Amino acid sequence: MEEKSDIDFTSLSASIKQWGHELGFDAVGITDTALDQAEHYLQQWLQKGFHGEMSWMARHGTKRTRPSELVPGTLRVISVRMDYLPDEPDPREVLENPTAAFISRYALGRDYHKVMRARLQKLARLIEDETGPFGYRAFVDSAPVMEKALAEKAGLGWIGKHSNLINRDAGSWFFLGELYTDLPLPVDSPLSDHCGECQACLDICPTQAIVAPYQVDARRCISYLTIELDGKIPEDLRPLMGNRIYGCDDCQQCCPWNRFAKPTDIEDFAPRNGLDQATLLELFSWSEVEFLKRTEGSAIHRIGYFRWQRNIAVALGNGAGSPAAINALQNRLADASEQLAEHISWALKTLRSKAR
Repeated sequence: MEEKSDIDFTSLSASIKQWGHELGFDAVGITDTALDQAEHYLQQWLQKGFHGEMSWMARHGTKRTRPSELVPGTLRVISVRMDYLPDEPDPREVLENPTAAFISRYALGRDYHKVMRARLQKLARLIEDETGPFGYRAFVDSAPVMEKALAEKAGLGWIGKHSNLINRDAGSWFFLGELYTDLPLPVDSPLSDHCGECQACLDICPTQAIVAPYQVDARRCISYLTIELDGKIPEDLRPLMGNRIYGCDDCQQCCPWNRFAKPTDIEDFAPRNGLDQATLLELFSWSEVEFLKRTEGSAIHRIGYFRWQRNIAVALGNGAGSPAAINALQNRLADASEQLAEHISWALKTLRSKAR
């Protein structure tokens, strides 16, 4: 154990990156806490109402963009990346099959929050073994943290036109996590933007939620509609959702930089419960007890049974309208809540109009 004044922080920084890689992180970077530009962009985004019902995006004031207000004493942020792309057939094959259920690739395996948080805690303990007790707090998409802005400053990539972080060597199929710390570590240099003139993500977005380069109106985003929105999905957006029942990966699937992405070898991120090959009818048949059991330990668990059923009802309404689909919707209508019944009725009406 050393006094803080005796620590070689340059050497410690190199050790932290080595330990991070040994713990399974695919990249580790370090940045300071100055997020003035990100704070400006966030305020503009909120003023436009692009956050929709995500009131928590504005609830914490400047704690989100000023790390030392969230965790007093924070001087540096250790930002980490963990790749999650499953080794599986092209997910676009699922999107092209109207009977299949499309679930965003990140949610097919175990809940990433738990996987990454455990490894961040191990990284903190390794640092503590070297430095003695120090101030830190670990985050994985679990608090008011500007994770993409911090990762960009730490040199892990650049924020693309779809608002996701992109890395030249790994694309964008990865999770981010952070260690806020009071250690005055040397910082890394950010990378430059390499999107160029490409706007494939803007062109492909099913609901045109990317309203301008680097600007996403969450109220139109399928990920928001299927995960964050707790209520009625706007009728004009339902036909555009296709068979996407949890999230949407279109803007990542079309990104040229993702040709460099490599499948993960982390077993926790491998698809579970056959969710990568499930049909809409199969998932719609789950009882609430079955839903809770089968999604335990998964990011899907938190949306609850109503949103799960609501999303699948919309997807069935966007299908071809097989007798089995119509029967399943009619059978569920009898005991559905008022909000779910509205979505089921819409699906039945839509399917009947197609049959004319």
